[in-house]
Amino acid sequence: MIQLTATPLSALDDEPMHIRFTGLTPFQIVFLQASLEDERRNMFHSYVYYKANEVGEVNLKQAASLGGDYVGVQPMGLFWSLKSEKVGIKLFKRDVMNSPFQVQLKLCDPAVLLTHIVSTPPIVCLTLERWYVAPGVTRTQGKEGHIRGVLFIPPREGHFPGVIDLFGILSGLMESWASLLASRGSAALALAYCNYEDLPPKLEKLDLEYFEEAVNFLLRHPKILGPGIGIVSISRGAEIGLSMAIHLKQVTATVLINGPNFIIDVPHVYHDQISQTLGFSPQYSSISNLGFIKLQNIFEENKNNANKAAFLPIEKAQGFPFIVGEEDKNVNSKAHAQQATERLKRHGKKNWTLQSYPGAGHLIEPPHSPLCCGSNVPSFHIAMYWRGEVIPHGATQEHSWKEIQKFLRKHLIPVVTSRF
Repeated sequence: MIQLTATPLSALDDEPMHIRFTGLTPFQIVFLQASLEDERRNMFHSYVYYKANEVGEVNLKQAASLGGDYVGVQPMGLFWSLKSEKVGIKLFKRDVMNSPFQVQLKLCDPAVLLTHIVSTPPIVCLTLERWYVAPGVTRTQGKEGHIRGVLFIPPREGHFPGVIDLFGILSGLMESWASLLASRGSAALALAYCNYEDLPPKLEKLDLEYFEEAVNFLLRHPKILGPGIGIVSISRGAEIGLSMAIHLKQVTATVLINGPNFIIDVPHVYHDQISQTLGFSPQYSSISNLGFIKLQNIFEENKNNANKAAFLPIEKAQGFPFIVGEEDKNVNSKAHAQQATERLKRHGKKNWTLQSYPGAGHLIEPPHSPLCCGSNVPSFHIAMYWRGEVIPHGATQEHSWKEIQKFLRKHLIPVVTSRF
């Protein structure tokens, strides 16, 4: 009898699952499909072909895919290769506390055409749960003074490193990163900065006092370890995260994922200081053959002609890693990071690392997140091109997530040395 097993059946989204098929005919070719329906009824699918071994088994830890959405040995490839049926839709988890994403695995006859797969009964199927929060993690509204966000606290007793999560131009409030960070031991504040509750729908200026208020809110919490806090930031969020690290001494560890080393398009204001934008040249944008806009080169002319004051004084910040996807088509993040590190070297700084990932796109997320090559953005009238190659992008997410955890622990948890 053919059996499909997965261990565990229910897990955090950043945890791997071990998937096996047994009871097949030796060397049988099988067709495997994964399907997921998000909270807005959008469907995502991935497809792959495998060949059973001499005892009629397919073990995804060892077996190489013959074709489909990926080839080779990729134990979690079915998850990070999921694609939306509709162009321009990104997978988001909105309710992280009360329900998981359910992923249905189906083993089908390989002779069935892809166009008929939905209407054909599977040989065997199994439903898996992918959660975004560990048992016992608490979620509270981070609504105090001007700040708007959601705070996640790990379940165990004691004090925890405090982290602010800043997402990019998708804006609003995204909780899935913060909930996973809390599940891994950090007290994490998912912080909104526009297009959420009573915050302005669009940024006209970026007031760093708002973010300073969020830092102090976190440090006042009785569960926060202190004395410093960390930031995990991507895209527009990385621009803000870098500016916070420069101006706010309480920020002692900042993760910068595919961000610029300058201010993009709205000035940053801190007390009586105003940091102006670099400016951009929209004529250097382009449209991909899928209809996604590429903004990778719109800052290059201005970068070459700008004076030094246009770039953020990154040497004033404390420790950080640059995480860069070399296939990023939204931001020329590799060039920006290299320019930033050259500046750091000139100032004798060694408090940074640069991790550059070939084949990775713009949206580098926690492990097993599906690659999104392009998606609609509320504040734009055209879909953004994020790019990325499915296998190296998936590997990047696994490696970078581990590096982020190590970095936060190293810089936010004090080392206790014995006197004896």
